[in-house]
Amino acid sequence: MLDQSSASTLPQLLENAAHAGSRGITFIGGSFLSYADLAECARRFSQGLRTNGTAPGDRVLIAADDPESFVRAFWGCVFGGAVPCPIVPPADPSRSRAQLGQLRTLLGDPLVVVPKAASGELPEVGLQTVTVEELSQASSAVDQYEQYTAGPEDLALLMLTSGSTGSSKAVRLTHANLLAAQAGKAGALELGPDDTTMNWISADHIAAVEAHLLPMLNGADQVMATPATVLADPVEFLRLLTAHQVRVTFTPNFLFGQINQALAQRPVSRQEVDLSQVRYIISGGEATVTATVRAFLDALSPCGLRTDVVVPAFGMTETCAGSVFNRDFAARDLDTEFPPLGRPVRGLHIRVADGNGKVLSSTDRPTTAEPGEVQLCGTMVTEGYYGNDDATAQAFTPDGWFRTGDLGHLDAEGRLTLVGRTKDSIIVNGVNYYSHDLEAALNGLEEVQRGQVAAFPVRPEGADSEQLAIAFAPAGDPADDAALYRAIVAIRSSTVMHWGFRPQLILPVAPAELPRGNLGKIQRSRLRAAVEAGSLDDAARRAEEVSTRFLGAYVAPDGDAETALADIYARVLNSGTVSATASFFDLGGTSLDVLRLKSEIQAEFGIDDVPMSTLLQAPTVRALAGRLAAGRSAGGDCAYDPLVPLQVTGDGTPLFCVHPGLGEVLVFVNLAKYFTGERPFYALRARGFGEGETHFGSFAEMVTTYVTAIRRAQPSGPYAVAGYSYGGAVAFEIAKRLEADGDKVDFVGVFNLPPRIADRMNEITFTDGAINLALFLELINAADIEELTATLRDLPEADQLSYLVDHAPKRRLTELDLTTERFANWVQLAQNMVHLGRTYEPSGSVGQVRVFYCTPLRGTKQEWLDNQLRDWDGFTRDRNAYIEVDGEHYTLMSPQHVQTFQATLRQELARALG
Repeated sequence: MLDQSSASTLPQLLENAAHAGSRGITFIGGSFLSYADLAECARRFSQGLRTNGTAPGDRVLIAADDPESFVRAFWGCVFGGAVPCPIVPPADPSRSRAQLGQLRTLLGDPLVVVPKAASGELPEVGLQTVTVEELSQASSAVDQYEQYTAGPEDLALLMLTSGSTGSSKAVRLTHANLLAAQAGKAGALELGPDDTTMNWISADHIAAVEAHLLPMLNGADQVMATPATVLADPVEFLRLLTAHQVRVTFTPNFLFGQINQALAQRPVSRQEVDLSQVRYIISGGEATVTATVRAFLDALSPCGLRTDVVVPAFGMTETCAGSVFNRDFAARDLDTEFPPLGRPVRGLHIRVADGNGKVLSSTDRPTTAEPGEVQLCGTMVTEGYYGNDDATAQAFTPDGWFRTGDLGHLDAEGRLTLVGRTKDSIIVNGVNYYSHDLEAALNGLEEVQRGQVAAFPVRPEGADSEQLAIAFAPAGDPADDAALYRAIVAIRSSTVMHWGFRPQLILPVAPAELPRGNLGKIQRSRLRAAVEAGSLDDAARRAEEVSTRFLGAYVAPDGDAETALADIYARVLNSGTVSATASFFDLGGTSLDVLRLKSEIQAEFGIDDVPMSTLLQAPTVRALAGRLAAGRSAGGDCAYDPLVPLQVTGDGTPLFCVHPGLGEVLVFVNLAKYFTGERPFYALRARGFGEGETHFGSFAEMVTTYVTAIRRAQPSGPYAVAGYSYGGAVAFEIAKRLEADGDKVDFVGVFNLPPRIADRMNEITFTDGAINLALFLELINAADIEELTATLRDLPEADQLSYLVDHAPKRRLTELDLTTERFANWVQLAQNMVHLGRTYEPSGSVGQVRVFYCTPLRGTKQEWLDNQLRDWDGFTRDRNAYIEVDGEHYTLMSPQHVQTFQATLRQELARALG
């Protein structure tokens, strides 16, 4: 370990590390940055902050999800005396504006620092924004501004306790807090300069800050990866440990479980993964499950992993992360279900108190194992929350001990064990989610009685992490199976859109079954106890019976291919057994899940590419196994089918939705779920994605092809058709053709498109088309369009495509399984759509159109409505409806807006179809 006794502030910590030689940070997929170079960068950055008007003590929001940008911004703030506060966008981006607005008030108009690549992602709330790149280009000379010198008790960092959810509290951490915490950890784990550390946790989590500062204290190297790098392929975690000779790392328990699952499918050898150098894998953020860890250790012992590497730990944002460690786990606790968390590091004290504040036990005097509230004090414990005196007062006892909100006890040796929580939160995969946040979203569903929904944690036996349960009172007749199934699907879909994962249990109950306290608040802890006691088994059975009725009874997979696919479905959907005849989408699969499904199938079956159309049109295990068995022989125009049945339950008039100008229908996957049990939802997909398929030769051919497919699914009217953007013009022509054949078309929906598209199509160059596709696929940001256009315009077309792919986020390319060749093929298909639209002129009429409009690509919403969209009045016989919806042109059906959009769309369908 470096002699850091002279480091009383963070700048001194980095300066000392910079003098220790060539040690530094390796960014996975990026570069190496020595501590010396980082210190120089920090000096330049701090000058850039001062030039932008940021003074010592000012707050700075760092919205950087790539580690290198975060590190540069963090140290630039620290060197300049500004107080960094890391943030990440909410899981539901529609709440980003509210989050930033709240932080603007709390922190007093903080500066926002973002990487250039993300500069257009945050909504405008009146905060000054500057990029990491701009600030990094400042001079490091100190003649303009006097170099700032921090003191140990100065505020060094603000960390948000609720991450992207809830109303954030900002934990105040001083230089002294952070350095005391690192010294305590280094001493407890006996770390030194050879202990290379790796972190993959996102920067808004205190564990990431801990993993960054600790190797600096020890004069050791460190490795930084993104969460997506590890979570996309859990075994990559092991490969990174091997490749970089990592000795110390951290993970919540859930990753052990994911690695176990992956290794059960595809074991690794010591030639691929050598873990003999690993000293510690700290397990924290959620409860350590001993059985999961034992399986992890057993699976990897042939790869040199020692049996004593896993160290359960406990820490909070308020304690600068890990502050309690159990190094005795392997020797003493392998027979427990959840091991003790261990003893506190030097400088931290623990006591347990009852509900009246009476101290039952402490680490100084562990006299009883009686459980109570865990309370802490010490040099690494925060003094409170920034700008929130009420929260600070509630968090501390009258004699100054921090109240963790956790329930636990101390054994005779002073080892801490947690037994529960007093706070209303759910820890899933190491991340805190707040019940009230999801409940507020679910209360907006028409299928749920307002105020009669509760989100709470459960832990099924053998589970690697806590899981989410939701109890709710249906708004409809509880005996109506169709209405109840619609409610279950809506809750599941909205939860996935809001938090990014599925509930384990959805429990339909009567309002009287939601336990309430004296003030009427739902008591979530009693719901959890009821689940554990079996008191809500009838509700669980009711939900299962209804789901079985609509999904069909369980059908076991037949043969190796079906068995392998069923296992992949279960992994992707995080579910138990999967019926061979249940649709992937009916089981809850989202658009992002489809991409992961594609990747896993290609890896499992050794296939270079599984066409998206195959996954969309054969969504059951059985149908997909048949398609895979047919292989390449099924390609070409003869095999092309434009119709994608995204949802087929319900007796209502089916809705047929036409793709946007990019030809793909993934954009409709999340929307279709909300029609479950109400009406079938079909999407129409362009020709040209599949191997051997040609592009449409004319607009009329496209319309004819789609009308033929619609009539095959629904031989007679009345019909309901809609189209997104470019698809709106196609839907209009489809409706005209159906009416000309003598059928009624009772609903024509146009999603944000005027009737005349030729002028816009003639404006779109190859460069525009490629950039539009890149924007749609989230490979670029809207703020970069002007600069990209100038950069690409004069390049050869192939070079333009290579540039866009080469500069795209690697995480997103992995999610999409997108190569330059596949991107090029997609651009050509989209260009063909543009070509077909250049000669399209609307004519004739339909009865009525319903135009759903949002913020346009250019101009104001009102100008867009008055000057463009109202032209539809010239192509209808009856009065049109113009319905405003949330979002922008490319986002009105994205996860952040789909819940509100579906409600509006379904309401208009009901009005039109009766």
